[in-house]
Amino acid sequence: MSRLWRDQLHVFLAPGRVDWVRWRRGLKPIQTGKATAVCGTVEDGPAWVAVLQQLDKILSDAAGAELSLILSNHWVRYAVMPPQNEITTPEEVKSYADFRLREIYADRVDSWTFSISDWNPLTGAMCAAIPRDLLTQLEQLAANHRCKISVLEPYLTSVYDRWQAQLQGDKVYMAVIETGRICLAVIQRGIWQSVRNQRISHSVAEDLLTALDQEAIWSGAKEATGFVHLFAPEHPELILSQDSGWNIIPLPSGKLPVLAHYPSVPINCSGIDQCRA
Repeated sequence: MSRLWRDQLHVFLAPGRVDWVRWRRGLKPIQTGKATAVCGTVEDGPAWVAVLQQLDKILSDAAGAELSLILSNHWVRYAVMPPQNEITTPEEVKSYADFRLREIYADRVDSWTFSISDWNPLTGAMCAAIPRDLLTQLEQLAANHRCKISVLEPYLTSVYDRWQAQLQGDKVYMAVIETGRICLAVIQRGIWQSVRNQRISHSVAEDLLTALDQEAIWSGAKEATGFVHLFAPEHPELILSQDSGWNIIPLPSGKLPVLAHYPSVPINCSGIDQCRA
């Protein structure tokens, strides 16, 4: 089937939920459906098992579609790859990414598969890892329904890629918040410095401020007033206190809109295994 005439299904997958938007392809794509499906849990298995069962039901009505998938940060592990002038070949870059992941996550990496952003010896890169079983089952689901996965991207990098032009400043703090999780990235002069991906254990505002203050200290120094570019569609009410030393720059702040399948309605994930890594 020609890519031009495939229907498109854009999907966000997270513990307890599947957000999807369907587009009818043609010279002028038309949105034909949009929904959020709430999932339960499966005993003795990771949270994504129930989510993929729900996705299977959705794909039964979308056979042959082209899939664009965004994965919740709950199921992704990140590692920054600092610049290294002597690393140039694809094999060396892959080995470097594996080394950086194992520095942080040790032998858990054995059951993961990872991808790497565009490598530059002068600016480095960032790699993202997901459970290999999750990828295998996603690919099998797509094959079962004659679908083609055209995009498979972590939530953090999806947000970064979409609004990178708006992240202005010598040092940029960017936070992506979803139900139960904060992912905070620090980029300085276009170079990834760190990525913190953690559960929310107290309030969203309290945990975000703690993470920001710690990252500012670890990265060298904190300005009197810091700024964080924030994407938190499930938490539109989120504010930081005036005396916190941090101001929010909401994303998006320009003309580029939020993708329709990004999560926007919070759900109750209590009791859901959000992260087994």
